[in-house]
Parts: sequence; C-alpha cells; structure tokens
Amino acid sequence: MQKRRLGQDGLSVPEIGLGCWQLGGGWGDHWDDAVAQQTLAQAYASGVRFYDTADVYGDGASERSIGSFLESAGHADITVATKLGRAGIYPDGYTRASLRDATLRSVERLGVERLDLTQLHCVPTDVLRQGDVFEWLRELQQEGLIARWGASVESVEEGLICLEQPGLTSLQVIFNIFRQKPAERLLPQAAERNVGIIVRLPLASGLLGGKINRQTTFRADDHRNFNRDGAAFNVGETFAGLELEKGIAAAEQVAALVPAGLTMPQMALRWILDHPAVSVVIPGASSPAQIASNASAAELAPLPEALHASLAEVYRTSVRDHVRGPY
Repeated sequence: MQKRRLGQDGLSVPEIGLGCWQLGGGWGDHWDDAVAQQTLAQAYASGVRFYDTADVYGDGASERSIGSFLESAGHADITVATKLGRAGIYPDGYTRASLRDATLRSVERLGVERLDLTQLHCVPTDVLRQGDVFEWLRELQQEGLIARWGASVESVEEGLICLEQPGLTSLQVIFNIFRQKPAERLLPQAAERNVGIIVRLPLASGLLGGKINRQTTFRADDHRNFNRDGAAFNVGETFAGLELEKGIAAAEQVAALVPAGLTMPQMALRWILDHPAVSVVIPGASSPAQIASNASAAELAPLPEALHASLAEVYRTSVRDHVRGPY
C-alpha cells in the first residue's frame, strides 16, 4: 500500500488505516477481544499499519486489545493513534493533571513507553480557543510520554483554531462525499502548514457503503439508532449529520454514479484519497472482506474529473444545505 506523510517529522503511513471505535463488538455490545484480535490481524495482513483508537472506546477496551496485538505481533511498523479528552474530562475537566493522567492510562493499556500520536478528542471549541490544552500536550511531549499530538475536531472552525498552534502534527476530520466543506479552506491550509489530515467516517456511518436502505434497522445500542438526531453526541458523527431519509436518497444518487468494476465504498474511499492533503483514511470494518475491500481503494486509479464534478453536484443540490451539527 502506498504511503503518505503524516505531519512534519518524517512519519509516513499507508493511505488506508483502521478506525477502532467498534473493534471487538463496540457500540454498546460486550467487548470481544478475540474478535478484536482477528480484525487487527486481518487488517495487518491487508497492509494496514495505522490504527486509530481512543481511551473512551469500550471504556479502554479498544486500547487494551490493540496493546495485546502489539505485544503478540511484535511489529515495529505499526503506528497507533489514540485520543483523550472525553472519558471523565468532557466537558469542563480539562487540566494539566487530567490530561497527564489520561495519557498515562493510555500508555499502560497500549503497553508502550510512549504514544505514537495522541489527539484531543472533540473537546469544546472554547477550550481550543483558550489554548492551555496545547501547552499541556507539549509538556507531555517534552516529558517523553507522547511522540506527537494532534486534534480530532467537529468543524472547520475548530480545525482552523488548531492550525494556529505550533507543533500540531495532525487534524482528524469528518470528510466524505457528503461532507465536502473541509476541502474549501481547511485542507489547503493544513497542507500549507505540513499538518496531516486523518479522515474519519469516510462512509458516512454506512450510507456510502451501499447497503443501507429504507428497510434497514439498527440495534438499540447502535449509534445509528440512538444518535441519529444527536441525542447522545454531535449529530455529525452519525450519517454525516443528515437525516436518515435524506441520506438514503442522496446515497441512491451516488450509487448511480459508481463506475463499472468498483464498489460504492471503493469509490467513496478513492474520492477522499484523490485529495492530496489527506494523509490517511480510517474506515471501520466488520468483516475480513470489508477490510480487504477498503485497503484495495489505495491501489485504484484516481477518479475521472467528470465523476468528481458529478459527485460535487450531488453534494451541492442534495446534501450541503441539510447537514446538521457543527460543520
């Protein structure tokens, strides 16, 4: 798999990574470490070397599963990105001590001496503006507990605030065919500052996966059920902020544009990779076949300009004005 630069210190990672939110069951289910180990191994066999997790995923279980995999696999070529700032800290518990404690817990769960990359996990905009959290991350870096730091953000505004901070390695953003706004200002400015872009929710919670239709149902503990209108957290994290009916209608328009020989997820992932400011895309996966399909998008040729234009038109006419939540 081809690699891209992530940040300013020479780190390169394969274009397709693995998002570990639902690793081992997740999303409310009892955590199954055996499933997690199988998924991580399958991803590694497919060329995936970048795993994105967070201390809040499975209440630390995601990090522990990745730590076990690192210990058993012994592969030095894996980069693990984690996140902090939600578990026991959000919305107003941001202190030097709380960030350090969260970092130490992640270090322990992952079984490493220092974190490859830690990211602020969708912290309030006012906290970002105040700026103290960035200085505390720099202190942790100087202490040797983290190698790099970045931020996972909800909006272009938050991303632009973070870009003003010296030492920022990366921004993690929601960016897909239904969330094209970051391409206008955020991605160009990140590229200008050599800040990496990590793309989460590339398939818009499955809308761009080609299998959700008007008859699809979701478990009660699936965020696509309980958060579809933002009842639990930012609505933008579910279906890209679209009401489900509007999202399905837009997805049908996108499906009609998929070229012969490609699947809808492959086209959606390739669309993201066609933006050179992107460093790595982190789709989740629920099966071995899905992992292999996601990884294969990195080997595809760029999409034709005419197809990019058609997808931009779908966004302008059927999506842009219907995105809810911070954007």
